[in-house]
Amino acid sequence: MAAEEEQQLQTNGHAKPAEETPNSTQSNELRRKKRNKILVYVALFIVFQIAVLLFFSLYIMKIRTPKFSVQSAVFDHMVTENTSFNITMNAELSVKNVNFGPYNYKNSTIYFYYNDVSIGEAFIYQGKAGFKSTKKFNVIVNLSSKESKLRNDLNSGTLILTSKSKLEGKVKLIFFMKKKKYTEMNCTIIIGLAGKVVRDIQCD
Repeated sequence: MAAEEEQQLQTNGHAKPAEETPNSTQSNELRRKKRNKILVYVALFIVFQIAVLLFFSLYIMKIRTPKFSVQSAVFDHMVTENTSFNITMNAELSVKNVNFGPYNYKNSTIYFYYNDVSIGEAFIYQGKAGFKSTKKFNVIVNLSSKESKLRNDLNSGTLILTSKSKLEGKVKLIFFMKKKKYTEMNCTIIIGLAGKVVRDIQCD
């Protein structure tokens, strides 16, 4: 009997292939699902890395211009006549840095004008505005002018001055990356002469 079966196999030239069992089919399906799950995780990781790089390049690493402005002012001395004034002003200035790194600026000068004519200036010492913070400091300046155009403003009780300045410096990111950045001030200061107070400050 065994000899006949062996002879039949030799006659056919090959053995009958083994049939897949339900267990082997289930195992193949599990392996396929596992491979798909790994591919999904890899794709999600790549997308996450791209999102992180875009966030750093568009938000963290983007260097913005600091804002330089006059915040407030008080007057230690104020004398006004028909066509002239003499004022000692203590002004609070600010450098607002919105970058993710400190902004180091050099020495500079702030200039004050009445009717586009220079009436005083003050020195600004070098300093640093920390990352995502505002640096505040004060300057004291003597302002004086004598001209016929002053009569109408003084009679109205309102004196309008302007202040202009420019800071040059560098923003430092991630300990090694530095980029030059300058910021300009252009503010209008409205003074109420009766109360000797600043009514409003508008900065571009």
